[in-house]
Parts: sequence; C-alpha cells; structure tokens
Amino acid sequence: MSLPAIPSGFSGDFKSVSQLSASIKRPIEPVGQYFLAHATRTLRGHTWSEFEKIEAEKNVTVVDESNGDEEFNEDQSAELLATDPRHWKECDLYAVLGLTKYRHKATEDQIRRAHRVQVLKHHPDKKSASGGLDQDDFFKVIQKAFETILDPVKRRQFDSVDTNADVPPPNVKSTYDFYEAWGPFFESESRFSNRQPVPSLGDSNSTKEEVESFYKFWHNFDSWKTFEFLDEDVPDDTANRDHKRYIEKKNNNARKKRKTEDTKRLADLVKRANAEDPRIKKFKEDEKAEKAKKKWEREAGARKAAEEAKAKEEAEAKAKKEAELAAQQSKESGKKAKEAAKNAKKKNKRTVRSAVKDNAYFGDESKTTAIDADIETLIDAFDDVTLGDVAAKLTGADSATAKQVLTTIASELKSSGKISSLKYF
Repeated sequence: MSLPAIPSGFSGDFKSVSQLSASIKRPIEPVGQYFLAHATRTLRGHTWSEFEKIEAEKNVTVVDESNGDEEFNEDQSAELLATDPRHWKECDLYAVLGLTKYRHKATEDQIRRAHRVQVLKHHPDKKSASGGLDQDDFFKVIQKAFETILDPVKRRQFDSVDTNADVPPPNVKSTYDFYEAWGPFFESESRFSNRQPVPSLGDSNSTKEEVESFYKFWHNFDSWKTFEFLDEDVPDDTANRDHKRYIEKKNNNARKKRKTEDTKRLADLVKRANAEDPRIKKFKEDEKAEKAKKKWEREAGARKAAEEAKAKEEAEAKAKKEAELAAQQSKESGKKAKEAAKNAKKKNKRTVRSAVKDNAYFGDESKTTAIDADIETLIDAFDDVTLGDVAAKLTGADSATAKQVLTTIASELKSSGKISSLKYF
C-alpha cells in the first residue's frame, strides 16, 4: 500500500519512519437484535408501523382474555386515547399501560401482563373487527410506553420526571398532623436515593439520636434522579454537526439546571420539616430546661454559701458585742462583778464536777481517779465563756448526755492543742 501524495503547497520536511503492515481481509457480519429487526423488516418489506403491529399480534395470540389480568384493564381518558404518537413523551406512560396504581413499583412480569392486556384492548385489527374507530395512533403510544418502561435505563429516566408518583408536602397555611403529612412525602422521595435503606420519619417516641440521624441523611441526600427524558430530540442528520452539538449542549445545560432546582427544592423542604418537627422543639425545650436547672443549682449553691457566710458574720459580731458588753459591765461593776464572776466560775466548776459524780462516773466507778483528773484538766483549760457553756449543757443532763458533752469538748481542746492527752476522755 502506497501513501497518498503530499498536498500541493506543503512546505517542510517529511520523512517516513515506518511502513504499514500488510492488509488482511476479514469477513464482518452485522449482528444484534436491532439488526435482526431491521433485516426482518427489509426482507419482508414491512414499514415500522406494520412491524410493530405484527409483533403485537404475537402477544395477542398467547393471551387469553380471561387470564385474570383484569387489574390492568384501566379505562384511559379520552384525552390520553387521542394522544399524537409524536408527543408520546408527554403522556403518563404507566397510565397508558394500565399500571397507574403500581407505577415505579411495578415488576417486569406485571409490565408484560399489563402490556398484553392493552394490546388486546387497543389493537387496531380488533377495534376494526368490533366496529370501533381506528386507534392506530394510541396503539403506537402503547408500544412506546412498553419499550420505555421495560428498559431499566429508560424507565429510570421516566421515573425521574414522573410527577404523578410524587406526594406533595403539606400546605404551609393548613393545619395537619406532622407525621401523617410528612411521612408519605419522605417515603415518596426515598425512591430516588442511591443509599438504601432510607431511614423513616419515625414518630413522637423516636429518640434524639434517631431524629438527628434522619435529618442528617436527608441534608446529605444522594439522589440518582436524572432528567434525560425531557431532552430535546437530537437530529439524526449528521450533515449539520454544529447544530447537533448545540442541541446536546442545550440538553446538558437544561439537565444541570433542573438537577440544581430539584436539589434546592428538596433541601428547602427538609429544612422546613426540621423547623416544624415537634420532636426538635421538644428536644430544644428539654435542653433549655436542663441548662436552667443547672444554672439554678449553681446559683442556689452560691446563695447558700452567702447566707452561711452572713450568718457566721452575724454570729461573730453578736459574740463580739456580747463580749464587749460583758467586759464593760465587768469593768463598771468592779470588785462586785469580779466576785460574782468568780462565784459563777466556782459554781460552773461545781456543776461540771457534779455532772460526773451525780451520774455515778458514767457507770464506770472503777476509773474514778482517772475521770476526776481529766475533769480538772478540762476545767483548767476552759475559759470563762467555755466553762459557762459547758456548765449550762450539763445542768440537768442525764448520764449519756453529760458524757457526750464532755467527750466533745475534750476532743475540741485536744484538736486545738490546749491540752495534750487525757486518761479517760
């Protein structure tokens, strides 16, 4: 094989760096379902419409009208029956096949059975035989609907724009039960989720973790929703490639715009549901109440400490005032006061000593000497005020109370270092 001649006007060096390998003749045959369909139509001289009728008749011959598929025998509206085949994309394809109540949940078996029912019902030959009007146009729509819904990719494209399957959110101005209104909406939208399973809305008994997990899922919703079904048809004419590229670019931009708008729509509705959710409001109120409770407890502790400090200050002031008053009275009364104080001190000492003797040394008379020695040590360590307080507590006290009073004061004096040790207490 020789290379073509260099174009005229070409300037520059040209050097061949390799040679083409020898050509090999190989037989090539077209294959595939679409080639077979094309070959069948060509060999038999059928048009597209004739070929579709023949294929539909094959289905008719294997269907018994009493096969129990009456559930798919829906009555289409006059408007749907009058659909122009050129505008088949504008139809509700599930309604065309009698699958209105199943829609995206319909199985392949249900789709095929529903198609056969519609073929039986709307086949042009059967309509003519029964004296009906020619409905060849709607029969073509049925075939288009069947082809689309049976193909997983095309069906997903149609489901993405099937607004008849959507459940609208509750009206903002209406009064409604939150769970009954929003539950079906989120269940409907969940069919577009790439991540499964989709968490449910729950109810009033749902925990805070479950509610937060639900809204986190929907705030980061990963949707497979696509909008190719609404694309403008790209012309098959390859002569005008620029126009073809323009249509493709236009379709791509339209898809992105619809995707952005749909994402925003869902995000706004999730945000609205979150704001209206009574559980979120309850969680916030509980959190606020808990903070208020902790604050009150902190402030209560501070108030208690302040009250205790004030009481202590008042007690100290009172004691100081009483001491000053006593000192003043002692100074003014002179010797008489001193004598009275001395007599009072003696009386208090007697009271302390008597408390031991009168109570039979607390039932331990074997330790009389040790107890007497400790009592004298305590009396020597008392100041006048302490001596008076102790004497007052011991006046009329029983054995157990007297022993408790003396034991307590002995512990305090030992702790303060005024006395070292005692034999009994």
